Amino acid sequence: MIESRLSRRRLLGSAVAGGVALAAGGLLGGCTSRQDVRRLATDDRWRQFEGATLNFISENTAPTAAIAADLAPFTRLTGIKINIVTLELSALVQKVALDLASGQAQYQVIYADPYQVLAPYSKGLVDLRELADDPTLPGEVSDFADFVPVQLDAAGRFGTDGKIYALPYDCPTMIWQYRKDLFDEHHQRMADDLGFDPTPGEHTTWQQYLAIAQWFNDNTDEVRYGAGHQAKQHDSLMCDFSNVLWSYGGDYFANGFEVGRLGVVEPGPCLLTEDNAIEAAAFYQRLLSVADPASRTWDWDGLGAAFRAGRIAMCPNWHEYAADNEAVLPGKVGYARLPMGPQRSANQYGGCGIGISANTLPGERGAAWLFVNWATARDTQLRNLRSAAGGGTPTRTSVYEPPEVRAAEHRPSAMPNMLTAEAVRQAWLPENAGLRPKIPMWNECDTAIYTQLSRMLVGDASPEQAMRETTDRVNRITARGWVAAG
Repeated sequence: MIESRLSRRRLLGSAVAGGVALAAGGLLGGCTSRQDVRRLATDDRWRQFEGATLNFISENTAPTAAIAADLAPFTRLTGIKINIVTLELSALVQKVALDLASGQAQYQVIYADPYQVLAPYSKGLVDLRELADDPTLPGEVSDFADFVPVQLDAAGRFGTDGKIYALPYDCPTMIWQYRKDLFDEHHQRMADDLGFDPTPGEHTTWQQYLAIAQWFNDNTDEVRYGAGHQAKQHDSLMCDFSNVLWSYGGDYFANGFEVGRLGVVEPGPCLLTEDNAIEAAAFYQRLLSVADPASRTWDWDGLGAAFRAGRIAMCPNWHEYAADNEAVLPGKVGYARLPMGPQRSANQYGGCGIGISANTLPGERGAAWLFVNWATARDTQLRNLRSAAGGGTPTRTSVYEPPEVRAAEHRPSAMPNMLTAEAVRQAWLPENAGLRPKIPMWNECDTAIYTQLSRMLVGDASPEQAMRETTDRVNRITARGWVAAG
């Protein structure tokens, strides 16, 4: 028993670090026998697994909070009980890696982060097309066309084989959040001093954003600093920097949009030593030099809290903070697509999908599909928008069409996340979308990126040195490759 635990621990370490990919049946399959859920003979396709109990493991996100508060309709519809386990993302990844490797399915439904779950462990997930086209189950593959296209690809696919391993479940996207009340109050003076219209819009540049931040630093007492950023030595720093990198025409690998959209196992050499990447790093260093110094201690939550506390006038952050913003600063916040760089605007998409463990038995798999189908359905997403628990933003295009949803894009709004709708619609256009590399070893690459960026921000490395060191480290990581086992 002790050796079994140790071997699994070693396996987990390898899996999380990027050394193991899982076969559909799991590497340690067959350890114990287990009973499948019972399938009833009924004409009601939604009730054929009545009495089943399933476990859904998710990151602790607002959409899952809304789902957890609204499970009664699903249980009434299906007779299936859902247990929801919510964890911080790194803890979730470890549990999912162990569960997939075990050959069992403690968690039948999985929150499949594209970079830390889907890319390394796609072989451990079910191709949902098979379930959607099963005539004994509800759903059709044609229904997948209702999802925002870039989200279905980024959150649901890995590779070019057409398989869909997850359905888009949430869609946090980085946009420009700003104190509209202060921008309105100081508009004319800012315009006179700066020589341009400071209103955030599609032609605003990052250079102008920096100038606006400096203007607030020098001219107002309402906020302590003009801008704040999520520049802690953490995944948040990579996210914050990437928006600038892509806007300068830089990227982590060649064909970056396709690598982020569909994913690859071998991305090729890292491109961070190219001139546009070094220019982006130099600008980012300058930008952070005028931002709130506490930015280097904030992830996205810390940044959101500082913004709501009135410490800063603007920031790039995930759009689903709108509900919290409106609760604390009602009517005072504006939302826009991120500024333009020399090449484009780039807005990091951070959405995830939900999928089904390939270790599930046939009955479990069918029951899990009912939940995945229901949790991402149009009516469920519409209820989540109204949820007092917070909820997310729809991943289906049809949910944006009802008159009540369109009306909620303007104040007063009973669906405050919809106040960001115009900004995120622009952000999700292919020319504006920012997609980090979907590669199995991304977690290690991410750590290398934010570690060197952090050194740059504290003055221990120049932009050129930081990009060179990052490139060397990333190339060593990707050169090891990704070995599929089993």
